Amino acid sequence: MNKTNFFKNIKFGRPSLMQIILIVAGLLLAVGGFFFVRGLVTCWTITPLPGEPPSNCGTISAGLNGPELTDAEGTAIPDIEDLPAPPVSIPDSDLPPAWDGASRINVLIIGLDYRDWVAGEGAPRSDTMIVLTIDPLTKTAGMMSIPRDMWVNIPGFGYSRINTAYSSGEGAKLPGGGPELARKTVEQFLGIPIQYYAQIDFFTFVEFIDLIGGIEIYNDQDLRLDPVGEGKDKIRMTCCGMRTMDGDKTLAYVRYRKDKEGDVARAARQQKVILAIRDKVLSPENFPVLLGKAQQFYEEFSAGIKTNMPFDIALRLGVLAKDIPIESIKQGVIDYNMVLLADTTLGGERASVMKPLPDKIRELRDQVFTSGGALSPLASQNDLTALMQADGARVRVLNGSFTGGLETTTGNFLLAQGVPVTEAGAAEGTNSTILVVYSPKLYTLRYLQAVFGITSSSQIVFRPDPASSVDIEVRLGNDWANNNPMQ
Repeated sequence: MNKTNFFKNIKFGRPSLMQIILIVAGLLLAVGGFFFVRGLVTCWTITPLPGEPPSNCGTISAGLNGPELTDAEGTAIPDIEDLPAPPVSIPDSDLPPAWDGASRINVLIIGLDYRDWVAGEGAPRSDTMIVLTIDPLTKTAGMMSIPRDMWVNIPGFGYSRINTAYSSGEGAKLPGGGPELARKTVEQFLGIPIQYYAQIDFFTFVEFIDLIGGIEIYNDQDLRLDPVGEGKDKIRMTCCGMRTMDGDKTLAYVRYRKDKEGDVARAARQQKVILAIRDKVLSPENFPVLLGKAQQFYEEFSAGIKTNMPFDIALRLGVLAKDIPIESIKQGVIDYNMVLLADTTLGGERASVMKPLPDKIRELRDQVFTSGGALSPLASQNDLTALMQADGARVRVLNGSFTGGLETTTGNFLLAQGVPVTEAGAAEGTNSTILVVYSPKLYTLRYLQAVFGITSSSQIVFRPDPASSVDIEVRLGNDWANNNPMQ
């Protein structure tokens, strides 16, 4: 039988599933073994072999101190113990500095608009903004309310009502969300540091008032309150005397704004409620009990409160507040004497807003946020030089005139007057001197207006920028070059 007939007579049966698996496994092992052996032989350096290993092999060269690993370029690869230790410090962030326990502390309280509970209405607006302040050294405190229609610059979003800062931060999903953008907006608007915020929703507010057993309020108006929620009847609150209110009634009370004073009167009622809560919580029969349950309350209400304040600081502030008498708590509301009512367009619709009168708001701020109203007496004396120096503003002087060196002579002139000039340089040519305001140093602004004889609002540019190295920039024009006291 020849070879051809031999192979024709061989019969191959159909392989089983197990045979197929074994065949595939064998092939994989064979291929893997081939590449492993090739790589081992190619990069073998333990015993001498002819030729040089390719560049893609990390080489090991023997030395007195043992083998040294090198990369493809021949650079030594450090051992684990030679690598730098991992960083242990927390990197800088945009958060405000932590409270040191002795400095004045400011906290922004935010209450949300009812839309927060209506599905599909988008990010909520803030309904209430109150800044609380406590000075541990002087054992004084204060609170200042900001109307929700105040026309302010919201960082990153431009000018709008202040109550849209929260919704803008939430909608844009910024770090810290709505509360953090609201904090930055109020901080910039008032020109004071705000270390913490606490945003409280309606339901949590109601639960808290009920938990402490309600509050006592002296009511001096006839009010018809509208509680939150469907099917709840109106509540009539008669004048005049002490009234006991539960959570629902208190919420309706702080939200009422249908009298002739609108938001201003509502802000005053909200401050009355804060003081009433203080009286109830700090009463001798309640404070020890509530203090013992503080951690439990903090955890229970955490779902309805957004805050960047750690629990231990909240507890310390509560204990500190116990030692501050009611007569040492200052109250301030930005009212209609401190703003101009104006109409504008928001979202394609007509809107009424409050445009701030900075000097008047600054005086109220000084009364609430300084011990004894340090700057307010100076304001009443109209001593612009003293006020400017108290501002501590950093000033940049730029020369946009045709007179060379004018920025230097003007800078020295201002320094002699007590103006803290920190920078000087050149600017684009301009006929009129311009003041650019980066932060709310309003007394310095008024002083510089007087020095340079600026009467036109077109010569003052507001450009809020917390990152700016100066607070106010003076761009000298030809008008100052031709008419100045240094000639």
